[in-house]
Amino acid sequence: MMEKMIALQQKRRSKKGGFTLVELIVVLVILAILAALLIPALTGYIDKAREKQVVAQARQCVMAAQTVYDEHYGKGATTDISAWNDDWNSEVTSLAEVPAGGSVSGIKVDGKNKISELTYKDSKNTCVYSGGEYTVNPKAVAKP
Repeated sequence: MMEKMIALQQKRRSKKGGFTLVELIVVLVILAILAALLIPALTGYIDKAREKQVVAQARQCVMAAQTVYDEHYGKGATTDISAWNDDWNSEVTSLAEVPAGGSVSGIKVDGKNKISELTYKDSKNTCVYSGGEYTVNPKAVAKP
């Protein structure tokens, strides 16, 4: 008798071939749990990538500002930073080829005619170059 019941159950299972609703729900729940664990890790990597991008753009602006300063110094024009106006800042951002919306301010030069401070702002972050270090918002980034 027991053997006949087992044989009937095996016949039914062999005809079905699909998954039960419970099995599908269990798989979906497991996938949801895995996604919930993965999403915070990915957002951390995305934030780090954005910070690195802002630092790279700030480095470009520092090099561009140094180039513009050196050009004016070589031409004998004034190298007084307080005389820098919006034209100079736009010249720095265009030479640095930063995306639209990026702006440069707070440029200072040390006694050796090197750019010592610069602030770069994009749409989301601010990066400050000071003393050879780049700081994104309040987080410090290692020297290049």
